[in-house]
Amino acid sequence: MKYYIIAGEASGDLHGSNLIKELKKNDPEADFRVWGGDLMQKQGAELVKHYKDLAFMGFAEVLMNIRTILGNIKYCKKDLLAYQPDVLILIDYPGFNLRISAFAKEHHIPVHFYISPQIWAWKESRITKIKKTIDKMYVILPFEKEYYKKHHFEVDFVGHPLLDAIDFEALKSLEARKKQIALLPGSRKQEVSKMLPVMVEVAKNNPDFQFVLAAAPSLNDRFLKPFLADTDIQIIRNKTYEVLKNSQLAIVTSGTATLETALLKTPEIVVYKTSPISYWIGRMLVKIKYISLVNLILDRKAVPELIQQDCEAQTIQKQINNLISGPERVTMMQDYGELHQILGGPGASKRLAQLIIKNTKS
Repeated sequence: MKYYIIAGEASGDLHGSNLIKELKKNDPEADFRVWGGDLMQKQGAELVKHYKDLAFMGFAEVLMNIRTILGNIKYCKKDLLAYQPDVLILIDYPGFNLRISAFAKEHHIPVHFYISPQIWAWKESRITKIKKTIDKMYVILPFEKEYYKKHHFEVDFVGHPLLDAIDFEALKSLEARKKQIALLPGSRKQEVSKMLPVMVEVAKNNPDFQFVLAAAPSLNDRFLKPFLADTDIQIIRNKTYEVLKNSQLAIVTSGTATLETALLKTPEIVVYKTSPISYWIGRMLVKIKYISLVNLILDRKAVPELIQQDCEAQTIQKQINNLISGPERVTMMQDYGELHQILGGPGASKRLAQLIIKNTKS
């Protein structure tokens, strides 16, 4: 079969590459054309556009780049029709992908969506479009299946792909190095520009600790090093999980990394800061109690969240003091254990591949 896959972020590229690997096992004649990144390309997919050219974050930035975004959508539609896939697989990235799903549906191309848009958090009105334009939805968070059921839309819970992406066995021998703290400032330049200066200030206030920056693939040294001037912060690439396992704790910008950190059982402080206007608009639209996936899944404040005006060096320092040796560290480890149980075992990519093939052929 011919598969057209669209992922607009680094995490989507990772999960897409694992899906391609499993699809090839079940479909030896599989052919892939993708919007994604290096990992999907390494699996043999033909890369149309890299996610680095698609990442626009925040309301203001989207408006500033609207012509580029609309141009990408137009090109994608044209390319999709030229390729004529047996199935279109959309991975997260809802602002772009839901536009493409409507177009594909009009042209009778089966549409499967992997990793649901977070409509339970905001833009719940998207449920109408999802029901009209998505043939099959595969969710990765356990509460999402019940959420969609309330909206009379049946979905498949396949488990969380991070349980496949993380090689827990290979990391088992690694131990936390005394006084090492991991910094995960995000993957987009816009969020890193906001978060990294705060993290650097924390590092300068703690000369007895070694701070290690786990850099996202999309961020080069030329961009990062000016933020790190006059510090001994190390930049480490392509070893985020090793960095986390080797650290006593981590300071993590909200996103998938908060869940990765929890699954690796590293105590974490979740931080987030954006422009005042983006934050104000977000507050008006978002209707969830927490910003980290850890707290959302557990439905309680298992990890501290420092947002906007609370995201400053002094406040982060208090949390560091609590988590280095305090009882909060023990409690967090217990919460992490519960989280792992809720998410189930590995095999999400395998289950997903089998369902996609089955549902496309039926």
